[in-house]
Amino acid sequence: MYEIEIPSAVTVTVNGDDVTVKGKLGSTVKKTNAKFVSVSVSGSKVTISGTTNKKLAKKSALAAQAFNSVLKDTIKGVQDGVEVKMKVLFAHFPTSIEVKPGHIYLKNLFGEKVPREVDIVGATKVEVKGQDVTIKGIDKYEVGQTVANIRRGCYARGYDTRVFQDGLYVANEE
Repeated sequence: MYEIEIPSAVTVTVNGDDVTVKGKLGSTVKKTNAKFVSVSVSGSKVTISGTTNKKLAKKSALAAQAFNSVLKDTIKGVQDGVEVKMKVLFAHFPTSIEVKPGHIYLKNLFGEKVPREVDIVGATKVEVKGQDVTIKGIDKYEVGQTVANIRRGCYARGYDTRVFQDGLYVANEE
């Protein structure tokens, strides 16, 4: 059983399998599996516990531990936000980035004529200033998945990756 203290600026509500966390930066919903985890809110504490079924005890304990981490990250995200800074590095071809709703376009990467398209996950915001790219959001999973999509989109297919190291790299995580 895990207990999380809810800060005064954050509200947590449980509605069936959905746990809604609201803060000054926005709100997000996390889903639980009632078969393994039960979540309850009492006062300024959230209680996460596993099931009492002996056959599911091990999986239930792991699921409760995982949801504890997810909920802590979510509470921190709606309060302070999640931010990852990336830097565009190139040695061969000058790479530029264009952001459109829901997508990022990597132009002239490895001298390719057609820009590579990368998906932005959820409500994540991407800002480009010169060679610096900032990815912001309130959900750690969505920001992390957007960064992973960018890294996957920069992969040097058909090139020696020891020589062609052009792409976007994580410079700072907060």
